[in-house]
Amino acid sequence: MDPASQDINLNSPNKGLGVDQSDSLSDVPVEGAVGNSANPLPPGLTEEEAEELRIELSKVEEEINTLRQVLSAKERHATELKRKLGLSPLNELKQNLTKSWQDVQTSNAYLSASATLDDIAHSEVYKKTQETLSQAGQKTTAAISTVGTAITRRLGDMRNSATFKSFEDKVGNLKYKVVGPKGNGEAVSSPTDTTPTQENPPF
Repeated sequence: MDPASQDINLNSPNKGLGVDQSDSLSDVPVEGAVGNSANPLPPGLTEEEAEELRIELSKVEEEINTLRQVLSAKERHATELKRKLGLSPLNELKQNLTKSWQDVQTSNAYLSASATLDDIAHSEVYKKTQETLSQAGQKTTAAISTVGTAITRRLGDMRNSATFKSFEDKVGNLKYKVVGPKGNGEAVSSPTDTTPTQENPPF
């Protein structure tokens, strides 16, 4: 491809494409062109002023791109320096949280709320409420203890009653019938006893 056939206009949509002008896209309207009805000039703006504004816009956009590249390079450099210093994102987060908490603790709102809570804690109403709750807790503990003692006493009385003794005897007799004398430690047979066994046990 011959350099003369390349479009060197940096604002051209054909830049760097090496398009042959004979094939050309000359019948395709270019954005911002004079005869382009898609982008008419605003009223009161001449073609020369519009061209100057386009040139300035392109310079500003180039500067923006350059600044983005510089910012990106600076961020990479800062990350590398932090890595060399042993500062991880987690350490930074911890430091930020610690600083934020210190800022909160020294803020007027926090100090005001803290002072209000101290005032409440030292007020007569708070002290009376605390005393009342303390007394209520002591009375509740005493009541539960009394109920526990009463239940224990009632169970003891019930165990000594004739009905319970009769029930206990019946359970004991039933146990003797089910378990037999072995259950009471009587006549325990030794494992070497010769007892008749079945010829074909079920399992």
